[in-house]
Amino acid sequence: MTATDHYASVRYLVDDVQAAVGFYTTHLGFTLNSSAAPAFADVVRGPLRLLLSGPASSGARATPAEATGTGRNRIQLVVDDLDAEIGRLHAAGLPFLGEIVTGPGGRQILLPDPAGNLVELFQPAHRP
Repeated sequence: MTATDHYASVRYLVDDVQAAVGFYTTHLGFTLNSSAAPAFADVVRGPLRLLLSGPASSGARATPAEATGTGRNRIQLVVDDLDAEIGRLHAAGLPFLGEIVTGPGGRQILLPDPAGNLVELFQPAHRP
């Protein structure tokens, strides 16, 4: 067992590790766990460890060129008040992808990171 065994880890390939660290720590409540910038850094929020791999990192080099692109996958961050989060992030100059989508489970909106990786901000529906 290592110190990181209690995390669920997700790797995002990024163009600029420092920009990605700034985005996640400044705007989304992550803290820097370790940095080997410009190649790599990891940030954590609760049980999520987000691996930020720059172009020179082994994680990026191990990813086939045909597998690049943001695709439709994303991490989901649960928020208490989606409208307040959107207002706060808009005030910081961050753009959203699309509009709020509402479904039976709650409301969500997509926020791209500096490399175009998606973050879903999700407010669960209130259950009676």
